[in-house]
Amino acid sequence: MQDGLMHTHDEEARKYFRHSGVHCVLSPRYASNKLSIFKQQVVGTLFTHHQKCVIVDTQATGNNRKITAFIGGLDLCDGRYDTPEHRLFKDLDTIFKDDFHNPTFPVNKNGPRQPWHDLHCKIEGPAAYDILTNFEQRWRKSAKWKVSVRRAVSWHHDTLVKIDRMSWIVSPSSDELNAHVCEEKDPENWHVQVFRSIDSGSVKGFPKLVQEAESQNLVCAKNLQIDKSIHNAYVKAIRSAQHFVYIENQYFIGSSYYWSAHRSAGAENLIPIELAIKIARKIKAKERFAAYIVIPMWPEGNPTTAAMQEILYWQGHTMSMMYKIVADALRKEGLHERHPQEYLNFYCLGKREVSNEVPTTGNSNENSAVRLSQKFKRFMIYVHSKGMIVDDEYVLIGSANINQRSMDGSRDTEIAMGAYQPHYSWAGSGRPPRGQVYGYRMSLWAEHLGTVQECFRRPESEECVQQVNQMADDNWASYVSPQMADMKGHLMKYPVRVEQDGRVGPLHGQESFPDVGGKVLGTHSSLPNALTT
Repeated sequence: MQDGLMHTHDEEARKYFRHSGVHCVLSPRYASNKLSIFKQQVVGTLFTHHQKCVIVDTQATGNNRKITAFIGGLDLCDGRYDTPEHRLFKDLDTIFKDDFHNPTFPVNKNGPRQPWHDLHCKIEGPAAYDILTNFEQRWRKSAKWKVSVRRAVSWHHDTLVKIDRMSWIVSPSSDELNAHVCEEKDPENWHVQVFRSIDSGSVKGFPKLVQEAESQNLVCAKNLQIDKSIHNAYVKAIRSAQHFVYIENQYFIGSSYYWSAHRSAGAENLIPIELAIKIARKIKAKERFAAYIVIPMWPEGNPTTAAMQEILYWQGHTMSMMYKIVADALRKEGLHERHPQEYLNFYCLGKREVSNEVPTTGNSNENSAVRLSQKFKRFMIYVHSKGMIVDDEYVLIGSANINQRSMDGSRDTEIAMGAYQPHYSWAGSGRPPRGQVYGYRMSLWAEHLGTVQECFRRPESEECVQQVNQMADDNWASYVSPQMADMKGHLMKYPVRVEQDGRVGPLHGQESFPDVGGKVLGTHSSLPNALTT
């Protein structure tokens, strides 16, 4: 398979760089050799390395160089390039000629393409060196050994650049002052921290002693040290939130121990229930709070398959659990006229494209999914983001999805960063921060909603929630209309019905996704829970 098991062209990339100055190492998700053979096979079969990072040296002061890192959700493979226009059928024979990607219709090249929405970030300063350390630890673990009669030589290991031996590359260990990008008193200064989901089976350098591992906030399991700092960062940020939380993520599954059924599914991360409890506590305190969650309409691929349906099934259980907690809080406070969606909402992104001519796929049934998508000129915009903004003062961006695979620490390997500007905070000014985190959220909303309105400046307000929900409802109505209708931006309500008591069900007459099929709230299957949670 030339493009690799995960369709990321890994084998093709290795072949391309062979006999060049580029050292390309494929790194399967091997488990720690201290685990049982069975557990090693499970980890190697079900889980993957999911970090996305690029690290380069860039110009620093004078003749010096510094480390700059890029992390987030973007993969370096086809189908990821896009613009805010999110074209479906336009420019398929030019811009997207060799970059067409739509796994829902894998044999179709005539459109629609799958538009892509993602979050990524650039990091400079001491945090960039932490990302470099992560790369070095993973490289050393993945280094292969060339065995000769005389000795075993680690050949890839020796290709690592020794930064500490290069005097012209500044580093925090040798020149802490110049390693910082700006001074602490600079109003545009950032504080950045790097987080990971990873275990000692994937890196070389974790401490072996329990006391030392625990001092570094690692979780010590049997024969394994686990870094779960991404999960901890999400939980702490939600607990610290005072006004609103805005999330974009490819998945939203968790807190299964509080679901109405399948409580042993294993999706144990705390993020969904922490967010629901935060809203419930704000309701009890009679304070405004709002949570906006943007997810893809369906997981990437064919939404009718067993795996996709089960992911949607777990997602539906997560939504139901959260809305029930919010509804119960409203009932306990006697707020019977209030609705859970005044506080918590799920959205997705979609596009309808006005085009004079839309090529159709030959030899295809008129009622097939691809022909219907071509007929109605519509398709979802795939949300591949993995980020959260809290109170317009804290941002978290990385590779981690909100599911157990990404948050567990011993499943998929992930990397993320959390950052804030100390000169832009509620505590410092007593009013809403208006720094770069605020600007970033507003730019995302401007793209998603096609406009900027005054109420967007206070996302926790009832006015803002009502306005966003109205626009999202209108966009969904335009998306599903049999007639071509204009959409204001791309944000749509997620196609579920939420009752006042928190029950979640499908929209009347819209139990399945338009054109492509597949139940919106999914179905249970016999697949291993660890694969889909």
